Amino acid sequence: MTTATLIPAPRQAAGATAVGTAPRSSHPVGSALRAVKVFAAAVVSVVILGEYSN
Repeated sequence: MTTATLIPAPRQAAGATAVGTAPRSSHPVGSALRAVKVFAAAVVSVVILGEYSN
């Protein structure tokens, strides 16, 4: 059996990603509203649509 190591090319993350940390000059109100929006979408997905992972 053979294995290969894949090393991704370094690149600058753009937009809202989970990579890295936000700069200190970010917009805290906008970030909080985005977090509430994502949480609400997850709640709707699970409660109303019945989607969940096993």
